[in-house]
Amino acid sequence: MTTTISTPKELLGLVGQPLGTTEWLTIDQERVNLFADATGDHQWIHVDPEKAAAGPYGRTIAHGYLTLSLAPLLIAEALVVENVQAAVNYGLNKVRFPAPVPVGSRVRAAVELAGAQEKPAGIEAVIRLTYEVDGADRPACIAETVVLYR
Repeated sequence: MTTTISTPKELLGLVGQPLGTTEWLTIDQERVNLFADATGDHQWIHVDPEKAAAGPYGRTIAHGYLTLSLAPLLIAEALVVENVQAAVNYGLNKVRFPAPVPVGSRVRAAVELAGAQEKPAGIEAVIRLTYEVDGADRPACIAETVVLYR
């Protein structure tokens, strides 16, 4: 499900509403390794499948920040804002990682508009993402991102 609106101002009337749920995305070891290279975080629990097999999760897990970094991709899948000059990452209000994302698992996000207000520079939207792991009981990440639509 995708919500499409013709202007950023329409966000003001969608506060508290679900915007959509994304398709499943498989988190593979290659993506995790590339993220480790990009960030310099080569902790064994992420990049060493042999050592991780004997660790607390029985296999490698994605970095929490890798999961979080999927936010722009997932938001764009759930929300299309037409007639916008730019969508600027304005920051985060709150992020939690209640459960791991095992490598090889699939994730998706339920996307909701938690807040929106008009600012001189545009519409500031607070978008809540709840990342699900296929077959898991708890979400992997719950994040409130702030996006300024100009």
